[in-house]
Amino acid sequence: MSDAQSGHEKTLTTLLPALAGANMIYGGGMLEMGLTMSFGQLVMDNEIIAMTRKVLEGIPVNDETLAVDVIKSVGARGHFLGEEHTYRNMRKLSSPGLIDRRMRQFWDARGSKDLGTVCDEKAREILATHRPEPLPAGVHKSLMEVIAGREDELGISAK
Repeated sequence: MSDAQSGHEKTLTTLLPALAGANMIYGGGMLEMGLTMSFGQLVMDNEIIAMTRKVLEGIPVNDETLAVDVIKSVGARGHFLGEEHTYRNMRKLSSPGLIDRRMRQFWDARGSKDLGTVCDEKAREILATHRPEPLPAGVHKSLMEVIAGREDELGISAK
């Protein structure tokens, strides 16, 4: 079951190795130590991995991002929402597709769905509507040749 605990655990087991320099994420969609596969969890893991990649980009520190001039002009009691600098830079922040950051009243108005439910629904939508691009002409033939060369080892028939 994908829930707050699985999301928390997946975040830690994704973020910490990534921060340590790992270049591959393992276990997308897996629950119960890999005994169970969940398409909803896979969708959630994709969101977690995207956010982890955003973290790995780091935080640029330069004149534009520090915005010292904007801070001086707005002052201690002002706000930054009307500033061109804010508008220009706000889209560069993490913007997840499934995690809902709206205020509670807006979340309630859209059905009060928890992340597990949203991810399960998204997985069902993907399974129902996604049509992958066909492989380029020569790739399928090459794959079948590789498989045919290993039929005995793999215990399959490529025909």
